[in-house]
Amino acid sequence: MPASHPAQVSARPIIAFFDVDNTLIHGASAFHVSRAAWKRGHVGVRDLLTFGWHQLRFVTVGENVKHFASTQERALALAKGLPADELTNLTDDVYESEIASRLWPETVELAREHLRKGHEVWLITAAPVDIAAVIARRLGLTGGLGTILRSHDGKLTGEFDGPVLHGVRKAAAARELASSLGADLADCWAYSDSRNDIPLLELVGHRIVVNPDAALSAYARAHDWPVMRLSPASIRAAVRRVHRKTRSVRTSENTKRQAG
Repeated sequence: MPASHPAQVSARPIIAFFDVDNTLIHGASAFHVSRAAWKRGHVGVRDLLTFGWHQLRFVTVGENVKHFASTQERALALAKGLPADELTNLTDDVYESEIASRLWPETVELAREHLRKGHEVWLITAAPVDIAAVIARRLGLTGGLGTILRSHDGKLTGEFDGPVLHGVRKAAAARELASSLGADLADCWAYSDSRNDIPLLELVGHRIVVNPDAALSAYARAHDWPVMRLSPASIRAAVRRVHRKTRSVRTSENTKRQAG
């Protein structure tokens, strides 16, 4: 567990920025949504999100810029003409079955601890903002920042509306949000697993590295940053606790009905 803990309430807003993929969720959020889209026969959305997942994976493992750009272009071409709200609707539909069971309990609890202390908690990801917004809403967080796909007349145009929130762009988005809210970045927090988020982690006064890749792990050691290493076993244990609680509630309700 991390050596530091969320700070107390401040006179100025305090923001905790959480990366999504492999930080809040085990794996890539777009991949989970794409798999659900495939199961439900949303072929166009499936292809779009599959390419979106590959984009994020290329970034995570350090694929070259040319390959990354090529994949972006293919994903955008598939997005063209889809209803603008399709990603939001699909993510909402599959949150319980495909996403909630893959949340890291430890980082979710950290996010909630920030909320209890009066901090704002924002998800920040290179994935589509539609996905980030749904996850943030379902978890009761403040909001989500992500890559925006351009739309016109209710349809996606196959273009980005602004930059992909990756690397220095993600840090710039965090800086802009902090400025708009009047937050002091020295008081803010950031959580991430990827070396690509070093600009974000260095931007704030408090950072915690979660399940870091090799490069970020080395960087964290060199800079004495706290590191959380999580196991899928914690997710399985959390799921079992939910199932036990659900069975207990159902048993209680059945008992009450029989008594009535």
